[in-house]
Amino acid sequence: EIHIKEPIEKEVTPHLLPGELLLCEASTVYKYMQEDGSYRGTYGKLVCTNFKISFLDDDSASDDNEPQFKNKIVGENDITLQCVDQIYGVYDEKKKLLTGQLRKYPEKLIIYCKDLRVFNFCLRYTKEEEVKRIVSGIVHHSQTPKLLKRLFLFSYASAAPNNTDGRNQTVMFETLEDWRDELERTKGNVKYKAVTTNEGYRVSEKLPLYFVVPMCISEESILKYEGRGIPIWCWSCHNGAALLKMSAFPKEQDDSTSQMQKAFLDGIYKTISKPPYELLKLDDLSSSLPSLQDIQTAYTRFKQLFLIDNSTDFWATDVKWFSLLESTNWLEIIRRVLKKAIEVAECLEIQHTNVLLIEESATDLCCVISSLVQVMMDSYSRTKSGFQSLIQKEWVIGGHGFLDRCNHLHKSEKEEAPVFLLLLNCVWQLVQQYPPAFEFTETYLTVLSDSLYVPIFSTFFFNSQHQRDTNKSGESLKTQSGPFRFLTVWDWAVQFDPKAQAFLNNPLYAEKPKPDKSQRKTARFKHQRQLSLPLTQAKPSTKRGFFREETDHLIKNILGKRIGKFINSSDEAPNSLREFYDSWHSKPVDYHGLLLPRIDGPEIKVWAQRYLRWIPEAQLHGGGTIATAAKILDLMEEVQSLQVKMDEEHSQAFSGDVHSGPMLRNSARLSSLFPFALLQRQSVKPALPTSTWKDLEDEDDLVKRDDEFVDLSGDML
Repeated sequence: EIHIKEPIEKEVTPHLLPGELLLCEASTVYKYMQEDGSYRGTYGKLVCTNFKISFLDDDSASDDNEPQFKNKIVGENDITLQCVDQIYGVYDEKKKLLTGQLRKYPEKLIIYCKDLRVFNFCLRYTKEEEVKRIVSGIVHHSQTPKLLKRLFLFSYASAAPNNTDGRNQTVMFETLEDWRDELERTKGNVKYKAVTTNEGYRVSEKLPLYFVVPMCISEESILKYEGRGIPIWCWSCHNGAALLKMSAFPKEQDDSTSQMQKAFLDGIYKTISKPPYELLKLDDLSSSLPSLQDIQTAYTRFKQLFLIDNSTDFWATDVKWFSLLESTNWLEIIRRVLKKAIEVAECLEIQHTNVLLIEESATDLCCVISSLVQVMMDSYSRTKSGFQSLIQKEWVIGGHGFLDRCNHLHKSEKEEAPVFLLLLNCVWQLVQQYPPAFEFTETYLTVLSDSLYVPIFSTFFFNSQHQRDTNKSGESLKTQSGPFRFLTVWDWAVQFDPKAQAFLNNPLYAEKPKPDKSQRKTARFKHQRQLSLPLTQAKPSTKRGFFREETDHLIKNILGKRIGKFINSSDEAPNSLREFYDSWHSKPVDYHGLLLPRIDGPEIKVWAQRYLRWIPEAQLHGGGTIATAAKILDLMEEVQSLQVKMDEEHSQAFSGDVHSGPMLRNSARLSSLFPFALLQRQSVKPALPTSTWKDLEDEDDLVKRDDEFVDLSGDML
């Protein structure tokens, strides 16, 4: 059975950005989704530009169906070339990965995206010449290696008008002043100094122009090994203990060289470590955390669980969800990273010890741990501008190789690893455990993860500050020549209008209270200890077969409420760390003080909004965190509207328009896929040999109650 919308009669043209060129197109393409044995879809035109792949149907021409949360750069049916993960062709119902030159052209095209969308296109009704052009065009422009200057980033920068400031209170760390201000803010300027040794990149192209080192480090030491073996300052704790990072020397060296390097390091350590006043702990992350290869393998397995293009596959994998999730090892990696950040926080906070993170380049796991520690210990990093400044400092200027790690140029899969995504997953765990502590929302984090693949911003498209600076100069497409003016991702107005940006800000953020002792006693927040540690040292952890025995009982929680895996805690933390962890969790939470994530058992969860947002079968009708968020935003609009009326009380305006109040959204009509996707398809439950569908049907009754607000947010991930 095929449900077809009639082919479009009126001509639709793609919306092109400045510098964007149409490369190839095909008409009468059928975009469909498979649902319970039938195909539903619409005819339209498939186009490929130097920026994106786009499907245009008659809905694209009308603005009636505009979503509230509309991205101004990338539409619902747009895929940026950097966002394409894999492309499959279907030949006689068999799927084949498409790469390079094609001898035979497929009848169906399946595009898997890095933001986990899946697009199905049927080319059966398209002219043969157009099929050849569009398929080879899409495969060539999205999968073959390209030069850096061929990125759309440069076409856009040379053609777009420079009418955006883009700073938005985010500290960019491109000047010496920025670093000195940060030292002053953290009171680190007593023991540390910002240096200009690398001006002109004379020390190393991998290091930023300006950075901060201990006072006692000389310029000769920095120059000696191109910045290797030099402790670089990340952040200072309120008690004076500092977090530092260092790129290690290569392990394969001849004896005389390694002896010299060892002597050099010993000298450096002695200048910093002066017991009992100044203590130093070294932490080699390459031995204490998973390798980048392990992280890449785990994430590749994990994302396959969500790249689902039909109902049948969803229900087939749903019954063995827990064993599939556990076998990916992704949640275990998140837990290990969070645990490492807790260890570092304990050294800084309790032991007053400087911590030096060591890694080969100090630009991957060092960035993850140093950022997490600052988010946990510094409430400024939990504000929107503070978090953005942190990403600039540790990742963009700190030299994380976004170009290689995201494989934007398709040069080498060996270098690819989702290191930045790992950080966002870890920060999400904190955001969902302590929502009032963060000025931004999980929607902000999801949008930030999507922005990794939008090449109009320079933020995530260079490996270092040096690479960005050397590629900044170029001839503009307009008459004047001069350096490119790249956009920064932190200017959210480029992607979203003010109404959509409201979803990025947390309306329940606990503003820093004024120091008033009487207030502080009454407004103590109670910690949610009903989520206390499920595993203790006295009681051994359950065997891994737990989920197989409990599947029937737990399956009713799967639909849109998939829970984190039950983690074996055989690698129990040392006693001092455990005491620190338990002691902190036994006290009320100070949302502006230290925050420690809960990491035991099923506390580590799947980031539902990012990974389940395109899967209609996983939605909660009228439920999920978004129902609560939408209600709160409505109330805020109403309060603001009343405030305006009160302010205008003295004038005639007070008796004016009665309908100036906000248009309240009916949260019972929303689903947990909002704001990223509206209801796409209603899935019929398959006839599975299990009694638990009865439980699900009981839950469905909640949806039918339109007259009351059903708050299911507590059950969501």
